[in-house]
Amino acid sequence: MALIIWNDTLSVKVAELDGQHRKLIAMINDLTDAIPKGKGKAVMGQTVQGLIDYAKIHFRTEEKYFAQLGYPQAARHIQEHEAFTQKVTGFEAGSAQGQMGPSIQLLQFLGDWLIQHILKTDKEYVDFFSAKGLK
Repeated sequence: MALIIWNDTLSVKVAELDGQHRKLIAMINDLTDAIPKGKGKAVMGQTVQGLIDYAKIHFRTEEKYFAQLGYPQAARHIQEHEAFTQKVTGFEAGSAQGQMGPSIQLLQFLGDWLIQHILKTDKEYVDFFSAKGLK
């Protein structure tokens, strides 16, 4: 069963960024489905690498728009990106050692991060980006 289901409340009204958020949600849901089936360890490495790839692509995309459009909250937002990347890298180390615990911890972290970052921090740029014509 999916932990997170995409809906309009998650949308930041920029198609490219919404697509990247959907990818993150799919990775979280893959891990959620794998854990009760005893496949958490097998999916963990894949999920963590996907998250690292996601962070590189998605954060660069947002930061490119921040720079192009002069987003005034860019520095604070970028700090959250850096904190996320450090945390996920820590989970990667646990996964490389074959630990199951990090799968559950990663899942909890991602759920919290989505609520706090996408629904709060990312939502702060919606009106700004819209006013600049970004869709």
